[in-house]
Amino acid sequence: MSYIIEVKNIKKVYNMGKVKVEALKTIDVKIEKGEFVAIMGPSGSGKSTLMHILGCLDSPTKGEYFLDGLEISKLKKRKLATIRNIKIGFIFQTFNLLPHLSIHKNVELPLMYSGMNRTQRKKQATKILTSVGLIDRKKHKPSELSGGQRQRVAIARAIVNNPSIILADEPTGNLDTSSGNDILSIFAELHKAGNTIVMVTHDPAVAKRADRTIHIIDGEISNGNIS
Repeated sequence: MSYIIEVKNIKKVYNMGKVKVEALKTIDVKIEKGEFVAIMGPSGSGKSTLMHILGCLDSPTKGEYFLDGLEISKLKKRKLATIRNIKIGFIFQTFNLLPHLSIHKNVELPLMYSGMNRTQRKKQATKILTSVGLIDRKKHKPSELSGGQRQRVAIARAIVNNPSIILADEPTGNLDTSSGNDILSIFAELHKAGNTIVMVTHDPAVAKRADRTIHIIDGEISNGNIS
């Protein structure tokens, strides 16, 4: 069976002066194309470190990481950045939108980095903003939107490049219950359309929306890791 994500014996050690901190200890993870997987664990468990490695924002100290069949764990930063822009869509708890740009321009950014021309960028960004119900706000700045609307913009930006995988780090963490449910409904539609989603959350109710949950404790996948 082929996996869109396959992590083998991944370790991550940070050098904090004279102290070495082992953030991940021999992690093995396999995720199939089209799966919706939640990652849960207490603060400091290593779940964010794992997400950074999966998202090509960091490299493992040891082990192998295959993304869409490509072994990327030892690639240089520039090559990782290229793969990150093409294959991965990020959704953050704090939205990470550029405050001085319009909603439309925020969504266009990944397309600019990938070299798409202006006409195509505008067309694609318009299509995606329409799909998340925000085309009528395209000229607004992020500060003029609610938290739930800003997260929908973040989702639009994440999927505008049609990435192989969507990584979401506490996507409902800063939202009220109603807005959080709206975001999870969008995730459900993305999953139904065949997208692969990996989501970090501390909320068991949110994790239940996924196909399965991976539990991480002290840098290791705990026994009974799938629920």
